[in-house]
Amino acid sequence: MMARIAFITGITGQDGSYLAEFLLEKNYIVYGMIRRMSTINTIRIDHILDRLRLCYGDMTDSSNIIAILHKIKDENPNMERLEIYNLAAQSHVKISFELPEFTTNTDALGTLRLLDAIRTCDLEKKVRLYQASTSELFGSVQEIPQKETTPFYPRSPYAVAKLFAHWIVKNYREAYGMYACSGILFNHESPRRGENFVTRKITIGLGQIIRGEEEYITLGNLDSKRDWGHAKDYVRAMWLMLQQNKPDDYVIATGRQYTVREFVERVFIRKGIRIQWEGQGTDEVGRDAVSGRILIRIHERYYRPSEVDTLLGDASKGATELGWQPEISFDELIDEMVNSDCAV
Repeated sequence: MMARIAFITGITGQDGSYLAEFLLEKNYIVYGMIRRMSTINTIRIDHILDRLRLCYGDMTDSSNIIAILHKIKDENPNMERLEIYNLAAQSHVKISFELPEFTTNTDALGTLRLLDAIRTCDLEKKVRLYQASTSELFGSVQEIPQKETTPFYPRSPYAVAKLFAHWIVKNYREAYGMYACSGILFNHESPRRGENFVTRKITIGLGQIIRGEEEYITLGNLDSKRDWGHAKDYVRAMWLMLQQNKPDDYVIATGRQYTVREFVERVFIRKGIRIQWEGQGTDEVGRDAVSGRILIRIHERYYRPSEVDTLLGDASKGATELGWQPEISFDELIDEMVNSDCAV
């Protein structure tokens, strides 16, 4: 049987690392794009490094992307199919307001560069492309819950860039007959989540408080509602999308919603700390209900210029057509993150 081949952009990220593990378990030959940095950035994939074929690259460099695809072709002359998972992005919403041009260049134009590189390398009939779309496309939501037919209303440079990527993938699918699809993934977390994302910031912060390294955590909007799942479940959905007879776009979500405030409470109670809230807005604090010690503070710098108040996904299409269901519960996700980040 001919080996299956995959190429992952953003392989060093949370999703990329879990996806690489998943594909290796299915005996894929896995190529990955990594950016050259002055510090080591392979920590999430160090345990499988010897089983991967890594290439230096960047989504802002067309010639580089083309060269990588040529390399994959040359090393696999009898290749019948190449699965490409485009996970590379500047993915932090708040930071996208500070780096709008870079975010657009990477997330929007980077996707276009990849699509054109596939055509330049005469791979459009061999490639199956997965594009990482996002629930942030829904932004100022037009209906609850959000599904594939819900109108988009992006509320950040990140979401607008991802909207371009989402539609250019659909355009190339229809214009050139490419197998290209987008997964509109709602929030998904894990112990490998970036440390500046709110869920990981909370679990890391609790660990620092327990170890006496910090006095409290500083957060932004506690009342934002999100649909949170585990990244392991979501990379399985990515793979399933590329195994279908025809390409299509899918919402992937748990269908359950919690506020940031609830996330904080569930994290802290894992270590026997019940949070009691006092005050309003930026004057609100979260205290240890027993000792009265302030453990949570609010600061306006962590608010977005334009907020996304609520996201809740309807993944019934994915359940019906892909056979996908989340397997890891919200509480199991929190347990895993707390156990990872709160070791004494």
